Amino acid sequence: MSKDRMLDIRFGILRASVAILVSLVVATIFIFIMSDDPMLSLYYMLISPFSNLRQIFGILERMIPLLFTGLAVCVMFAANQFNLAAEGSVMLGGFTAACVAIYMPLPMGIHPAVAILCAMVVCGIVMLIPAVLQTKLGVNVLVTSLMLNYVIQFVVLYFLVNHISDATQGALMSQTFLSTSMIPFMSFMTSYGIIIGAFMVVLVTLFMYRTKWGYAIRMVGINQEFSSYSGIKVVGIVVLCQVIGGMLAGMGGAVEMLGYFDRYRWRLLPGYGWNGITIAILAKNNPAFVPLGAFFLAYMSRGCVNMSIYTTVPAEMLEVIQAVIFLFFAAEHFLAKYRQKMVVKKARAEMDMEETSGEEVAG
Repeated sequence: MSKDRMLDIRFGILRASVAILVSLVVATIFIFIMSDDPMLSLYYMLISPFSNLRQIFGILERMIPLLFTGLAVCVMFAANQFNLAAEGSVMLGGFTAACVAIYMPLPMGIHPAVAILCAMVVCGIVMLIPAVLQTKLGVNVLVTSLMLNYVIQFVVLYFLVNHISDATQGALMSQTFLSTSMIPFMSFMTSYGIIIGAFMVVLVTLFMYRTKWGYAIRMVGINQEFSSYSGIKVVGIVVLCQVIGGMLAGMGGAVEMLGYFDRYRWRLLPGYGWNGITIAILAKNNPAFVPLGAFFLAYMSRGCVNMSIYTTVPAEMLEVIQAVIFLFFAAEHFLAKYRQKMVVKKARAEMDMEETSGEEVAG
């Protein structure tokens, strides 16, 4: 790994750590204002998620969909494509997997694999909509992808209400999934989806940093015009990264649905896609760091829920933490002076090494 790359990684870790620390300080201030017992609230938010194995596995459980949406957003943002349709893709992926789980009898083991594959294909095809509109008509992908989320939501609700709902139930939900479609549990109600997520982290990291397509995606994100002059098919890469992002998010929705539900129950966008944006920002669009961002967000989610159960502070404190993280990462000059000092220090160290080696040669 080059020294410049190491410098970028070190600065990225430092920047993320400071942003997280400041967000926790801001959350602590709000807790002291809102809570009757601030120290108890802080205990439940920060300490209780590690108090026993059940709590720890609960963090892993919340990590599963975040791994996939974090990877999805990383791939798209790496190409400088601010596609926000990962949220709708999660819902669509879960719904597609649910339909396969209900209507397609298959052997155990094959059934969930087919359901996940179908979810990926459907979401990849749907993600072509904002990608093609952007490349062929010049439509802003930020707008079309954001609107697409709500189109997906209401299309899913239409089919849920009119075609696959179970009228015998007291609430809106689908018919029961076939038992062969379920992803089994490891321990403490945590499914093997965490293993699938870890495998995808490795696969996407290798794809982004060890293949020509991943290289092309990153180069397009750095400079589209230069990439075009270099012979990279920019239009194809722009479409490819958004399709891959949709497939990964759809896979996350399918894994979550088959791992923790026996019926399709989502009536609103589940929120995993929006969290994926936070994770991609924390990971600086590097898939290898997605598990760290997903773990932090899952840990804080678990802690905020525990805090809301046992104290007067609501679970929405997590949104305050995310908002502060967004704010600091959006500030381009945040720690810019410190980065400049790091660059100058590295340059001086290299110059000293060259002078030393030159003197040795001359001697």
